[in-house]
Amino acid sequence: MAASVMLPLLTPGAAASTLPARAGVGLKPEHFQDILATEPDIGFFEVHAENYMVAGGPFHHYLTRIRERYPLSIHGVGLSIGADAPLDTDHLDALAMLLKRYQPQSFSEHLAWSTHGKAFLNDLLPLPYNTASLQRVCDHIDQVQVHLQRRMLLENPATYVEFAASTWEEGAFLTEVVRRTGCGLLLDVNNVHVCSINHQRDAHAAIRAMPLHAVGEIHLAGFADQTDGNGDPLLIDSHGAPVAQAVWALYDFTLGLTGAQPTLLERDNDIPVWPVLLSEAGLAEQRLQMLLAEEVMA
Repeated sequence: MAASVMLPLLTPGAAASTLPARAGVGLKPEHFQDILATEPDIGFFEVHAENYMVAGGPFHHYLTRIRERYPLSIHGVGLSIGADAPLDTDHLDALAMLLKRYQPQSFSEHLAWSTHGKAFLNDLLPLPYNTASLQRVCDHIDQVQVHLQRRMLLENPATYVEFAASTWEEGAFLTEVVRRTGCGLLLDVNNVHVCSINHQRDAHAAIRAMPLHAVGEIHLAGFADQTDGNGDPLLIDSHGAPVAQAVWALYDFTLGLTGAQPTLLERDNDIPVWPVLLSEAGLAEQRLQMLLAEEVMA
């Protein structure tokens, strides 16, 4: 199968802009006023694209003001990259307009699907890792990158089931996607931990198997701890709790392999007050600054 020819179609410099190797947080309406009033020393903010696919309103008012002061990452949740159907070109057009408006340093989406026919499912659903899925995902990423004229990052998912039809390990699948399309990897360390517990894998081996050379951003988040029908541990990627110590440890291991990378603290549920969220981001910032200092001294 021929490799993708996407990258030469990009305009010069289209993929050159990157986020700083610092900690960032998701931008939430609850924090708009605090951020503008205090102008915190933070690396970047990230927003979900679909929350801003309207012409105006208060979200755009505040994002415009905050974007003037901080780098921005735009994170999509609705492209349905893994769906067994064509991409929604209207959605792509709206996304292109949003990226043109804010010129973010990074754009990312999920290795998942959320559409079936005309129905949109409010979830990020898994797909089998096989040759048919690989071709479909690569074709969709090529289409996205050409349409947006920029390199995208693809995020590894949190999963709760595995498919008997899978013939690739996740790390090998993502590595091949990166090789064929030239996209980057958004490495969600919490998702790796969640999957390692749910599927009884070695989390460190899963990290090492990822295309680490292509990492453009790291995500950290909290999870909900449950049990399945057999009484075995089942972790849910809830984004509603502080980052667990096991995930911090896996993050430290990851940074030892990748070096300092832009790192987002995700908190989409049970959102704390601004000083608490900023303090948690500071835990990642401390690690990144120590690592950057060591790199300078080396």
